[in-house]
Amino acid sequence: MRLSGSDLHLLRVFDAVVRNGGFAAAEVELNLSQSTISNHMSALEQRLGVTLCQRGRRGFRLTDHGRAVHEAARRLDKALYDFSAEVGAVRGELSGELRIAILDAVADDQENRFPQAIAGFRKTAAKVKLFVAQERAQDLQQKVRDGVYHCGIGVKLNRVDGLDERVLYRESHGLYCGRTHPLFDADDATLSRDALNAYPFVQRGYWRDREARHTALGPIEATVHQIEPQLLLILSGKFIGFLPTHFAEARVRSGALRRLAPDTFGYTSDFCLFTAKSERATDVVTAFIEASLDAWRNAI
Repeated sequence: MRLSGSDLHLLRVFDAVVRNGGFAAAEVELNLSQSTISNHMSALEQRLGVTLCQRGRRGFRLTDHGRAVHEAARRLDKALYDFSAEVGAVRGELSGELRIAILDAVADDQENRFPQAIAGFRKTAAKVKLFVAQERAQDLQQKVRDGVYHCGIGVKLNRVDGLDERVLYRESHGLYCGRTHPLFDADDATLSRDALNAYPFVQRGYWRDREARHTALGPIEATVHQIEPQLLLILSGKFIGFLPTHFAEARVRSGALRRLAPDTFGYTSDFCLFTAKSERATDVVTAFIEASLDAWRNAI
């Protein structure tokens, strides 16, 4: 089929609906009413001749056709972005859009130079529109590889084919309990691994194999996929768990948290800049890579 400008608009509405998980959830991003979004989706389905999603009392769900069309739409959007960026480069300017994924609970980390990287990037790419989104650690690498984002800055988990990775810095993690936990006033000298194994532990679900064995203590009675839910469970006084030290520091000073046996329990995680492997990165992506590497080099 030959695509028109209105077709591209409908596909972008569809993408927003999928990313937000439904019509109502996409209203804010699209600045459209739910009824208008529904009309756009119906028009797209008629244009393509397939049913893209099921909607109703059971909620929003993509059909097999819908998943295939969404994947194709994402590849098309990336190709259009690359075309816009390359034409801008021909004119001697950086333009288009840059989509970046980051993790949660990193804003207060002094080792995270993302703000400085953005500042450096904007000096040479002021006309580039930025889209920055928070992603779960287990999704970030995959979505960069699939073209949802051009770049991602996050913790290195399993190796994902089709990605380039550049280590930027290391994040330190310590073991913590809340103020009302039985271990809050315990002597660090008594906190052996065997002693801690008697207390419920909250585990991050994205750690695999070696990392899970290294970080697990006690019976795992709660699982999270982001840092802030883990903090809330630890603050309940019912769980112990690992947190980034920069994230926990202020709460330790206020007395809400205590770090347990810091000389014994802790680990570091590599934070990397992820980009998709390709024959040639666009000038916009290359500019952001250079700005990021400069920001972290200048921090040394």
